[in-house]
Parts: sequence; structure tokens; C-alpha cells
Amino acid sequence: MKIVQISDTHFSPSKPHFNGNWEPIRRWIEEVKPDLVVHTGDLTIDGADQEDDIVFSMALLGELDVPVLVVPGNHDVGHMPGSHQPIDDARLERWRRLAGPDRFAKDIGNWRMIGLNSLLVGSGHVEEQAQFDWLVEMLEGREGRRVAIFAHKPLFVDDPAEGDTGYWGARPAERQRLFDLIAAHDVALYASGHLHWSWQGEMGATQLLWAPPTSFIIDKLEREMPGERLVGGVIHHLGDDVTSEIVAVSGMIAHVLDEVIDEVYPRATTAASGEAAE
Repeated sequence: MKIVQISDTHFSPSKPHFNGNWEPIRRWIEEVKPDLVVHTGDLTIDGADQEDDIVFSMALLGELDVPVLVVPGNHDVGHMPGSHQPIDDARLERWRRLAGPDRFAKDIGNWRMIGLNSLLVGSGHVEEQAQFDWLVEMLEGREGRRVAIFAHKPLFVDDPAEGDTGYWGARPAERQRLFDLIAAHDVALYASGHLHWSWQGEMGATQLLWAPPTSFIIDKLEREMPGERLVGGVIHHLGDDVTSEIVAVSGMIAHVLDEVIDEVYPRATTAASGEAAE
């Protein structure tokens, strides 16, 4: 089975800075001919507040002639409590009404694909525990299938035992709960986006991957992170084993956020470091 993962497209009808990368990534997907496309969030520039961003972005995904599954990112449904756009009922309702469910489980052959709304993790929202209980159910009921999990945010940035990285990864307590589930239930792949860096690693028997963005890279606005700066996509081959290829897609422009941030994400209205960049 062949799955294409794309992430962090940051589409918008009113701020079209990164929309031009859609055509080359769409052509590449057609050439790859995957069985499924998974988008791991930040579909939009400001779907967290702008309905038109979600409608416009979903219409672009609708141009693909293969099945597409999507989980939201922080720019789609909001982020941490106390942030400029915290995840809340209104933002979740808008996403679900215009884009569909914010999590998914789909069985293909001997694999169960699970998509998580990682913005609920550590949010304190009433649906955080409901999603965790659902995840346990999806893992316990997999009937021998192997598991690939897709989410917007990675589990960690530098080290599985790191402290609270705030904006970037999962908080330690919630991260450990996910670690325990992943280890207990034959999760072969955890693939995410969010960081605008591409990287592959492993944690025990689980392959970890950060998909590159299709939109922009970041120069000096944020710290160096593991991996490589590029724009493109990922091809996952799921069979007896997992192999993943990070691809710098031809024809795409690696926009540099530093050069356009005040047009796209004005820093004067941003509450915390990092929120403007991702």
C-alpha cells in the first residue's frame, strides 16, 4: 500500500502567498498514484477564525482523484489554552462542518490508519479525554492489524524524555500516555508535521516522521531543529515493514516565512513565540 502524506499547506483565498505550490504538489501526487493521501494539518492560514479559508482549502483537496483524509492543525482549529487562538467548541464545530471529522480510523488491508486531533492533547478541553478513550478503543479493536497514526504535532522535538516544549510538541504527561499506548499496540508509524522541518527517526519499534511543509521554511525566526529544511511531501510504503521517503517536489518554491511574516501572520497580534511561525 502506498500513502502520500502532505502537511502545512497554509492555503487561503485572501492571503495567497503559498497557494502556488498546490499545482506542483497536485501533479506529483498524480504521478505517484497513491492509494490514499493524508494531510496532517495546517491546511489553512487562518481556518481557526476564517470560514472561507477552510472552504477554499477543501476545494483544492477535492481536485485530487484519490481518497483524502485530513486532520486539523493549530491554524485550522486553534491551539493551547491562553494562546491567541485557543481550541474551543466554536472552532471545532467550524472545522467539522466544513472539513469533516477531526479524527479518523480507516482499515486498508492489514493496516489500520488512525488520524488524531493533536491540538486536543494537553488542551484540557472536554473532548481531550473522549478522543483518548476513542484511541484506546481503535487500538484494542484493531484485530491484529498493524497501525499507522497521523497527527499534526510530533510527540517530541529533540528527545522523548524532554520537558514541556510548549508550542512544538506534546506535554510530558500526555506524551507518556501516548508512548504507553503506542508501545502496547503494534503502532508501526507515527507521522506528523507542524515543525516545518523534515526528519525521520524511531522510538522502539515505531518509525517516526515529520513531513515537510508544502508552504514555507523558517530561517531565523525560530531555533534550529533536527532534520532538514525543504518543501515537498512523503511517500509511505506500508507492507510487512514501513518505508518512508521524504521528497523535495520539483517545481515547488521554498518560501521563507521570515520575509513575509508580517503580511501573513502579523506578529503584533500574536501572543506567544512560535505562534506566528507555524
